[in-house]
Amino acid sequence: MVALVNAAREVARHLLETPLPRRWSHVQAVAAKADRISAAVPIRDREVLVASAWLHDVGYSPDLVDTGFHSLDGGRWLRRQKHDERIAALVAHHSCAWLEAEERGLGEVLAAEFAREETAVTDALCFSDITTGPDGQDFEVLERLAEIRSRYGPEHLVTRFIGRAEPGMVAAVQRTQGRLVGSVPQPM
Repeated sequence: MVALVNAAREVARHLLETPLPRRWSHVQAVAAKADRISAAVPIRDREVLVASAWLHDVGYSPDLVDTGFHSLDGGRWLRRQKHDERIAALVAHHSCAWLEAEERGLGEVLAAEFAREETAVTDALCFSDITTGPDGQDFEVLERLAEIRSRYGPEHLVTRFIGRAEPGMVAAVQRTQGRLVGSVPQPM
């Protein structure tokens, strides 16, 4: 697990730390949270979860901007760099990104280029991202969605996306919380 995760961390650090320090703080906290909650996914998927968490926002890097949609730009760049295809697809679709792609007129492009999975990994990646604030602080999911809405304003495309994605994001968080309860030995 260590090699893939370390490589992902270094890629994200290189792309985000200097040009986007606030984004880098968010990514570090998302990855740390993904590591902490990795018991919510099968053992064989834990490395993929944490590596994807490190890489989920690399598409914001000024060096990678193509379409202006960070999920798609990040997934495409990872693919071009010969990163793991599953991780590239997880990045491209993270946190209900297909709904934002539709808002941007890129829904068909995203769907044609990257397979979307619906697994404990996608839920845990969404949980880690959508319960972590822009500076790395912990949020309850509905508080985080309200924070995003307030940052972008009522008419922004991202706010429209969040309105559409909220039920799916809340459900992913709840499923992950349920898996965590089921994975932790309880005292007798």
